[in-house]
Amino acid sequence: MEGWEPTCTVEALRARAEILGSIRAFFAERGVLEVQTPTLGRTSVTDTEIESLKTTGGDFLQTSPEYYMKRLLAAGAPSIYQIGPAYRAGESGQAHLTEFTLVEWYRLGFDDDALMAEVADLIDSVLGPEPYRRLTHAELLATRRGEAAEPDLQFVQAVENLGECRVFITDYPAGQAALARLRPDDSGVAARFELVVDGLELANGYHELTDAEELLERMCRDNRRRRERGRPEMEPDRRLLAAMHHGLPDCAGVALGLDRLVMLASGASEIATVVPFARH
Repeated sequence: MEGWEPTCTVEALRARAEILGSIRAFFAERGVLEVQTPTLGRTSVTDTEIESLKTTGGDFLQTSPEYYMKRLLAAGAPSIYQIGPAYRAGESGQAHLTEFTLVEWYRLGFDDDALMAEVADLIDSVLGPEPYRRLTHAELLATRRGEAAEPDLQFVQAVENLGECRVFITDYPAGQAALARLRPDDSGVAARFELVVDGLELANGYHELTDAEELLERMCRDNRRRRERGRPEMEPDRRLLAAMHHGLPDCAGVALGLDRLVMLASGASEIATVVPFARH
């Protein structure tokens, strides 16, 4: 049968394996525990910007291991990380896949500033050291050139304007907080960041929200927006909410796209060339 071949070379496999090894060594040196959580779940995220894949059995392929990892933290786990597959419907293109690999980790006692420093250390260990800039979300949008009216397209345009550099985008508006807490000195701003490297959105992190009631309110707000847009509602994850009621410790967490990191390390222009089988 035609089309059986992998989409990457053996050399790309070796480069990927080397990066995976260096990431595991990075976390081992810092005493961060590797965990493995399910890729199937009864529920998925309510986020209006993310669409989940549902199986014929009614379960969802997880868009991130976040909910399961937070349940581990609430049960007493130390700082943890995971490297594994995640799934999002409608994701395809030069830097997008429906199935992709995330490096996700949570650090007890960290805030977003401390986690950004650690993210930079990890990136430097793989790509080599370079300076990092910081721009607030508002400052980023002020740099854009273009006429897009849609906020998401405005953000994409602004990221494209950054060029070849490493930039942390910080201080997202409260309406885009996702699962980040709001800053105590400014409730209109979320303790959320994104790392952009050479025009690629690479990592998204938060000083994590620990208030279960606030999270439920956000999930309900997401579902109102879903109804308005004619999209299916998503049942809030009651097990995550119960874990947060039990007590999610103060922590910061981040999800980093491994495939995109491998792209940057190898100079690849398409994500398909750094994964074994981009087209199943």
